[in-house]
Amino acid sequence: SVMTVILPSWQTRSYLVNCLDSLGSPPGVRIIVVDNASTDGSAEAAAARLPSGDVVRLPGNRGFACAVNAGLRLALEEADAAGPVVLLNTDTLASPDALAALAAHLAARPRAAAAAPQLLLRDGAPQPYGFGDDPVPGYLFRRGWRRLAGRRPLHDWGDPETRSVDWVSFACVALRREAVREVSLLDEAFYMYFEDTDWCLRARRRGWTIDRVPAARIVHFGGAGLRQNPCAARAYRTSLRLFYRKHYGPVRRLLLAAMLPLYARLAK
Repeated sequence: SVMTVILPSWQTRSYLVNCLDSLGSPPGVRIIVVDNASTDGSAEAAAARLPSGDVVRLPGNRGFACAVNAGLRLALEEADAAGPVVLLNTDTLASPDALAALAAHLAARPRAAAAAPQLLLRDGAPQPYGFGDDPVPGYLFRRGWRRLAGRRPLHDWGDPETRSVDWVSFACVALRREAVREVSLLDEAFYMYFEDTDWCLRARRRGWTIDRVPAARIVHFGGAGLRQNPCAARAYRTSLRLFYRKHYGPVRRLLLAAMLPLYARLAK
């Protein structure tokens, strides 16, 4: 196969079916669904559409990174595959043309580890936080202050220019196989959030670039943010602290601890 698409799945049967329908059956594309022990028939719905070996049923829900890694291990075993591995959330609609545009970008830029599309919300507006800078204290402070003051965001989420950024959302991303082998898999210590930021930072430290390709457009139904979900907001802060312990020193960790109460307020 030329391209492998990995869909980590948990309790999103209707989204999963719609996502698979949007992908269709393009030639040279292998689709792998990794199900985190869903009880809503997600794995069965995937099995009705895909070859039996392309539906992986995990024994429990150990998070996004664990599911992605199970799919990546299968994808990296493919001796004949030269194209990228695409990570795709089930709550997306992704046309084969959009994924082909991401693959073409990687083919044209040999030091690009990742290519991500323009993520769009259900109403067609650009999804916030589809990319960004490393979450150092100064950046987080500026981002939080602008939100508190009602100012416009630091980034233009609908920026039409193809460019390199610090990180992109792994709701949809094409990864170069060579880069995955060099950088390694996602860090499963991140149950939810920041596994993409962590992987992108590790890739950049090895000289790879992380690119946005907004000409490729993907609808992401779940991309509205954290404000409506207190559990997700808590998981976000937990993963942010883990990211700091992994990558930053004690001064930055102290600054983060001082800022997190503000972030908790903003997420309410």
